[in-house]
Amino acid sequence: MSIEGQVAWITGASSGIGAALARGWAARGGHVILSGRDEARLAQVAASLASESLILPFDVRDDGGLADATAQALAWKGGIDLAVANAGISQRSTALETGMPVYREIIEVDLIAQIAFAQSLIGPMTGRGRGALAFISSIAGKVGVPLRTAYCAAKFGLAGYADALRGELSQSGVSVHTIYPGSIRTDVSRNALTADGSARGRSDKVIDEGLDPDVAAAEMLDAIAAGTREIIVARGGEKAMGEMRRTPDALFDQVAGMVAAGYMERMKGE
Repeated sequence: MSIEGQVAWITGASSGIGAALARGWAARGGHVILSGRDEARLAQVAASLASESLILPFDVRDDGGLADATAQALAWKGGIDLAVANAGISQRSTALETGMPVYREIIEVDLIAQIAFAQSLIGPMTGRGRGALAFISSIAGKVGVPLRTAYCAAKFGLAGYADALRGELSQSGVSVHTIYPGSIRTDVSRNALTADGSARGRSDKVIDEGLDPDVAAAEMLDAIAAGTREIIVARGGEKAMGEMRRTPDALFDQVAGMVAAGYMERMKGE
């Protein structure tokens, strides 16, 4: 995948992994569309980039805002070459103590909104016959982690959507990549929701000692460019856990083969 002159649209781009991906993409000669809720922070990221960028602020839960942003994003340079569904929020609370509003909010942001983002782009991408979709899941989307039941549910669900979508798009020229980060030095823990829905307000030692976001982003972009379908970006025990649950490439190939052989047409015809 050539990045020079290509357009990446990244949600959750005001900080953390999203901002690092924007910096990495721009440093390789690509153009960047930055989305998130905080326009001022997006502007700060845009000012740090080495290439042309477009700021499209909106709340990922706002269907109307997404529709408007999608129209602007597609018109900017004529299409999107890489779409990164990165916006999300984590959790630090036990299931026993956590109310359903917290589950609904996390699943709405981390799963439903990311699906909506992808759904807005798969038509234009398949129409062009090229492009890539990248979904930021988590090691917690491979392994159930205590204090993150809502987060795990959303991230496992996102991976399932991505796997099914990958099969459907396997003959279209559009690739689908699921990224499973481990601990990366971001505000993910500080912003995580507690049992009553309030922000935790403090970080974890494992996060503070995690991978540098720019290093992690470079690994992600390298893997996307190489066509890797499951991308595990972690170290130590987190990496080992993710690798233990890695989906074999042979299984992805088998699903793609089913699609190539007319599986979807037969199913729709029944």
